[in-house]
Order: sequence, then structure tokens, then C-alpha cells
Amino acid sequence: MVQIINDMNEFKAFLTAAGHKLAVVEFSSKWCGPCKRMVPVFHAMSVKYQNVFFANVDVNNSPELTETCHIKTIPTFQMFKKSQKVTLFSRIKRMICCYRSGFMRNPIFEFSGADAKQLEAKIQELM
Repeated sequence: MVQIINDMNEFKAFLTAAGHKLAVVEFSSKWCGPCKRMVPVFHAMSVKYQNVFFANVDVNNSPELTETCHIKTIPTFQMFKKSQKVTLFSRIKRMICCYRSGFMRNPIFEFSGADAKQLEAKIQELM
């Protein structure tokens, strides 16, 4: 099941409830084409991986949370364990920018668009 998160309090409660388990948060919007394509895939993953917590944040309904989480493009998938970000998925441009600026101490896994296979592979890796 995918939990809908509307604000920072709900976000913190979600991460606390996940505890040591993997938590995957999708930042998306109803008007976004790639986001629409990921909705059934993300829901299917939430059923398949019962030991993983899944949540969705609509960037239009939660601008403060979107800004706090540094969301620049959608869809973006962020993964957490023990309330700490593990890795994040979004567009390739950010990775190139971070690489060129030398900010690659903690590699950021990102990709363009809604790649369900890469998302599922990362979930399996981090469970």
C-alpha cells in the first residue's frame, strides 16, 4: 500500500514508522506524464514488497516538503532507512552537475524519466 503524505509531520511519522526497513518516497504530480505511468507500477511494487514502506508526495499539494527534500524534477524517488536518505532517483542532469563540481563523495543514483526496472533493482539491492 502507498501512503499519501501531505506535510512534514506526516513525512516524519512515515519515516519513524518504517524504522530500520526501507522506505521509498515518490515525489510526483497528477499532471506529469511519466508520473502517471509510474502510478500502477509503484502500487504494484508496494504489494510485491510487503517489507518495504511506500509513500507518495504530490509536489503541488506539498510545496514546503518538496522544497525541504530538494526536489527539482519529477518523478523523483528517494529512499530512506532509519530516517536517513539512502539514495535518490531523478534526472541525469543533476548527476552530471554534481560530478563536474566534484561533489561525488556520496554517489547519487539518478536517471531520467520513470524507469521502473532501475527503481525495482535499487529496492531489491537496499532491502
